[in-house]
Amino acid sequence: MKIDVMDACAITAFLRGEPGNDITEERIVDPDSSCIIHAVNLCEIYYDALRSGGWSAGLEAVRKTELAGVVVRNDMDTDFWQLVGQLKVNPGKLSLADCFVLALAIRTGGTLVTSDHEFDAVVPLDLCPILFIR
Repeated sequence: MKIDVMDACAITAFLRGEPGNDITEERIVDPDSSCIIHAVNLCEIYYDALRSGGWSAGLEAVRKTELAGVVVRNDMDTDFWQLVGQLKVNPGKLSLADCFVLALAIRTGGTLVTSDHEFDAVVPLDLCPILFIR
């Protein structure tokens, strides 16, 4: 079974019907794929929905993400957070949250699903497959 590691922007596109949502949805409903998200990236979705729609919108975004079948991972062992820190130093321009999704993709051998072209600089490093939804 293949693993798709969802970046917050891919799930946000899915929830809002933004461009690229169809690609994210295909990955979520694919029976041969397991979709996961790190809790830090789910927090980004929650925060974005809170900021734009208030408390209930934040909770609804999390609920819809989980109902879609996206599994929340809470990896935070020493090896994991050290990898996150190393990724933050090396590609340099990634946000800390982006380093969490990248570290989870590396750890699981999954494909990072994103619309964030900050990851363009990571592609030549061949750390993991990256699927840009737009």
